[in-house]
Amino acid sequence: MTPAQKRRMYMVVGIVAGVGVSVAFALQAFKSSIGFKAPTEVVAGAVHEGKRFQLGGMVKKGSVQRTDGTLEIHFVVTDFQNEVPVVYNGVLPDLFKENSGVTTNGRLNAQGVFVADEVLAKHDENYMPPAVGKALKKGESRLDQPAQTP
Repeated sequence: MTPAQKRRMYMVVGIVAGVGVSVAFALQAFKSSIGFKAPTEVVAGAVHEGKRFQLGGMVKKGSVQRTDGTLEIHFVVTDFQNEVPVVYNGVLPDLFKENSGVTTNGRLNAQGVFVADEVLAKHDENYMPPAVGKALKKGESRLDQPAQTP
């Protein structure tokens, strides 16, 4: 092999190795990404305790309870079918309120309470994250149907 051929071979091997490392990093990022879940999915057991995920829905009216002297707040997120209790220790966004859309990041604990480490509220009157809107639309359509009696 001539020196020019060796150089090309090393360059090709280096490029292939670089692409392989990049693909490995990308696959790892996809594997550890946070997935969105609605309260119905959480109640159905789609999430394991301790696994980080994103919970979205509406803040149930009358569910917000603040702990005096601390930043701890308890509230319930609903998709109009099921509810998940949430506890958060921190400063809430200014737009956080009852009967409003919310997205939270965190983990489910052993008691079935979502321990949030981040709370995001909608940023204007019309915005709703697409996944939250879709989950809520399913819940509202079921609310519109008449109750069936056995």
